[in-house]
Amino acid sequence: MENSKVYGMNFTKIYQLLLNKAMKKGRTKEEADEVIRWLTGYSHAEFESMQGQNISY
Repeated sequence: MENSKVYGMNFTKIYQLLLNKAMKKGRTKEEADEVIRWLTGYSHAEFESMQGQNISY
């Protein structure tokens, strides 16, 4: 399966979509951030620095 389209997506856009989905299910931003950091392997500092930047997923 071709995944290059996913890898080229903007991280900020995907993060907001994931956050919205988690909040609709009754989760907090902190819980969503913890899961996203666990899945991506980024530290808290790395994750915070990525937000708001124009980088790909």
